[in-house]
Amino acid sequence: ALPRTGRGGGGVLMPDARNHGSSPGSPLMTYEAMSLDVQHLLDRLGITKCIVLGHSMGGKTAMTLALQRPDLVERLISVDISPVLTSHISEFSAYISAMKSVKIPDGLARSAARQLADNQLREVVQVGNLRQYLLTNLLEVEGRYVWRVNLEAISHHLADIINFPIFHKPYPGPTLFLRGSNSPYISSKHYPEIQRLFPKADIQDIEGAGHIVHQDKFEELVTAVLNFLPPL
Repeated sequence: ALPRTGRGGGGVLMPDARNHGSSPGSPLMTYEAMSLDVQHLLDRLGITKCIVLGHSMGGKTAMTLALQRPDLVERLISVDISPVLTSHISEFSAYISAMKSVKIPDGLARSAARQLADNQLREVVQVGNLRQYLLTNLLEVEGRYVWRVNLEAISHHLADIINFPIFHKPYPGPTLFLRGSNSPYISSKHYPEIQRLFPKADIQDIEGAGHIVHQDKFEELVTAVLNFLPPL
């Protein structure tokens, strides 16, 4: 979220979603709940208007926030995700099962631990940069390796995560959808629903990027975002 103040200043907030990173764990993992988390954060910080950017699950959270509370969102950026059912549940379920099954001996050096986890994930997660993305969640705690995402909560709410809440009233503000040209997550079949919910949407391709756009084409992503932002 990029806060906007009445004095024309700006800053960047990068909150971890619940059950991710350093944020608290919770058995509840829905987009409505994650949108409320952002609303509570903005309220606590006294931010009344912001530009919201999210990738994948974060993009669906950003869209939910904009549709629930359009008064809080000046502009919206969704990176490689549509406001629709994302994919077949089996693919994501297999990734979670693979992460749960990773076994690393205590006391192993971090580089060796990552390599071992990478080898164990390889059979299920065959795309190398996706494995590296998942491995960023491998955390050492007092010599033991654990996942810093709450796999149980995510697994339990997987159907909610790959889906999207039902909304009838559109978000009226400027919206940018950035699509990895090599990714299937924003399809032309999604355009009618994108236009229904986000009538001011612009859809742009990031050439050569897969789903993890910020890893594949970081500079191109930043340039597209900056070009969409209004001058401070």
